[in-house]
Amino acid sequence: MSAGEYISQQIINAISIGSLYALMAIGLSMVFGILRLINFAHGDLIMVGSYTTVLLLSGGIPFVWASLAGIAASTIMGLLMERLAYRPIRGAPDVAMLLTSFAVTIFLENLAIILFKATSRAFPVPPVLNTVVSFGNLQIASLNIISILLTIILLILLTLFVTKTETGISMRAASQDLVAARLMGINVNRVIAAAFAIGSFMAGVVGILWSAKVGKIDPLMGFNPVLKAFVASVIGGLGSIPSAVLGGYVLGALEILLQGLLPANVVPFRDALVFLILILLLLFRPNGILGSTEKEKI
Repeated sequence: MSAGEYISQQIINAISIGSLYALMAIGLSMVFGILRLINFAHGDLIMVGSYTTVLLLSGGIPFVWASLAGIAASTIMGLLMERLAYRPIRGAPDVAMLLTSFAVTIFLENLAIILFKATSRAFPVPPVLNTVVSFGNLQIASLNIISILLTIILLILLTLFVTKTETGISMRAASQDLVAARLMGINVNRVIAAAFAIGSFMAGVVGILWSAKVGKIDPLMGFNPVLKAFVASVIGGLGSIPSAVLGGYVLGALEILLQGLLPANVVPFRDALVFLILILLLLFRPNGILGSTEKEKI
């Protein structure tokens, strides 16, 4: 493989993993933009969708339908999360909302351990996701192609939703000033529920793609993706969709770059270096790459 083909291969890998980070970061940023809440329970929606998919696959349901059901389960769980856990304490101090997100995380993870045990189980991947497409000497996994194309489609649909629909425009208004949006007659409950539904749907999609990439699932599988999504959101700037997308792709590129440049004995510490770079970035750009430079009012 020539140097150009190797670089192209790594760029595709970076875009593929960055797409998953971007989809996860969108869910975090949409909720934070409206409620100023870092919903760490967002990662467990990946687990809910993945386990639902595996259970249906074991019952003989085709992969496509099982995946759609898994995504639907993630979406429904996200709506239940908002209605039962976050809506009753809306308006409470930020620390109360944050602690609630940790409580929801612990509850869902331990419930999964009780129901499915703590051991991991295989995620059946259909042959179409295991194939490799060749372009000369360049070989691209079909899963990477699907991840990139699906992300592009979802980003286009999301852009149309937030710019062309009444609910989408209301979401943008609520992210600017929730109190003013309520005074203007916007149904805040519907707007927040829509943000949770969209973010949970994205998490469900990531859950299927992430599980297919890793090849296994377990009750704690959502921790690493949500942590990476949080890092991506901070890199781009918390609270906006473009920032989340940019942060996701920057994080993906950074991980692939470090993996290619670092010596083999240092690669296991790649994540530590990513967090070190994040700290350095925040020292010079505390609000992220696209974040506002205005000081928050107290």
